[in-house]
Amino acid sequence: MAAFHEERFPTDISRGGAGGPERRTEIVVLGSGREERNARWADSRRRYDAGLGIRKLDEIHDVIRFFEERRGRLHGFRWKDHADFRSCAPGRIQTATDQVQARGDGVTREFPLIKTYGTANAWVRRIAKPVAGSLMAAVNGVPTNTVLDAVAGIMRFAQAPANGAVITAGYEFDVPVRFDTDRLEISLAAFEAGQIPHVPLVEIRL
Repeated sequence: MAAFHEERFPTDISRGGAGGPERRTEIVVLGSGREERNARWADSRRRYDAGLGIRKLDEIHDVIRFFEERRGRLHGFRWKDHADFRSCAPGRIQTATDQVQARGDGVTREFPLIKTYGTANAWVRRIAKPVAGSLMAAVNGVPTNTVLDAVAGIMRFAQAPANGAVITAGYEFDVPVRFDTDRLEISLAAFEAGQIPHVPLVEIRL
């Protein structure tokens, strides 16, 4: 049975990987030349190639070990996207007011983590796999202690924030992914000649 493993793919390899978000858009060109465009997916999905980060033979061994532990495409795992792994831009300092999460209602104590991209036509992303120990939270701008469920992506307050209170958070996060192949085809001769193995990964929705 498929499961999700909370282990992170080796970050020294993922740092050199490539990839990013993709969307599914259906485009129909009318007889007039105008287009009708329809979004098939409400949310984007990320794809990566870990092979581009492999530089040493020992790293190939690490990928093989990780692949076998996941049983190929069967089990999901964590991936650090070095271009987008924080509630703020990668080069900025994380704060407790990076991302607005919700408004309090005086009753609710648990809130799923989200990240908002853009303003006028913003897209809200559910953060399912935050990094343990990285959460900073605030209520109406005042830093507040919370408990982070890093497995479910939920922050919990000891007391429910007051009605109308603005809840914000800063955090680091991983992307839940799986291998997008059941076979690793690696040629050491090709590797020594400068060619890099192809190790595709795809985001999974939890």
